[in-house]
Amino acid sequence: MLLSNVDLAYHWEWFDREIFLVLWIVIFAMMGFYLLGKLKFSHDSPVAYVSVPRLFMSVIILSFTIYLVPGLWGAPLKSVSAFLPPMETQDFDLYTQSLIGGSHSPEQRPLDEKPHKYADIFHSPLKLNAFFDYQEGIEYAKKVNKPVLIDFTGHACVNCRKMEANVWPDRDVYKMISQDYVLIQLYVDDKTDLAPEDVVISSTGKKLNTIGKKWSELQASKFNSNSQPFYVLLDPRKEQLMVAPQGADYTIENYKKFLEAGLKAFQKG
Repeated sequence: MLLSNVDLAYHWEWFDREIFLVLWIVIFAMMGFYLLGKLKFSHDSPVAYVSVPRLFMSVIILSFTIYLVPGLWGAPLKSVSAFLPPMETQDFDLYTQSLIGGSHSPEQRPLDEKPHKYADIFHSPLKLNAFFDYQEGIEYAKKVNKPVLIDFTGHACVNCRKMEANVWPDRDVYKMISQDYVLIQLYVDDKTDLAPEDVVISSTGKKLNTIGKKWSELQASKFNSNSQPFYVLLDPRKEQLMVAPQGADYTIENYKKFLEAGLKAFQKG
């Protein structure tokens, strides 16, 4: 898992979701068979019989192994989704296609819109139309007259992945994020070097030369927070908060009310 987080932060693309799952499946399958005495090492004593605790453990481990297998075809695996690489890293994904191909229909970008900045290295969850640069997202929101949902996230943020896998796919939540808001995802732990013209100096005089440092400083200086996920509903016209920001909340109804409150505040404004 640690290697996967580093791989994501530096964009090496060595451990995508399929590779991660295959490794888990092989390791846990071997562990289960080992407990049953079907695999042995040179120093192991003969297994005359399998005790009840050992059988019980092997059943649990092999059941978990079988549970992981559908993930190779894009199954969300919600119980362990927080510890897996993002679904966007998976090449063969039937789940997301079925999600957005049915009642979940993401808003299409205007034909004259240019590719989003940093879209070559970041990929939004559930194929949402996300921006990865604060100012670019704000300008687009002004253009289309929509409120902004800023998602301060991170490659190593397990709670972020859990929210994206368990809360965002809800029909109403997905509709609001994809159609009623402009989504801006800012990765605070990304190690990609900024272009010289994008490098900024913090209030303390520190040079912020990576994408992660830039957005981490923005979160801390503008919103007085350094935790992830951190969701901010912003009125782009004045760049002001519409409701109090919040962190991870796995109760779908609560997150839905949070988004609805932002929409009402934007309409009143």
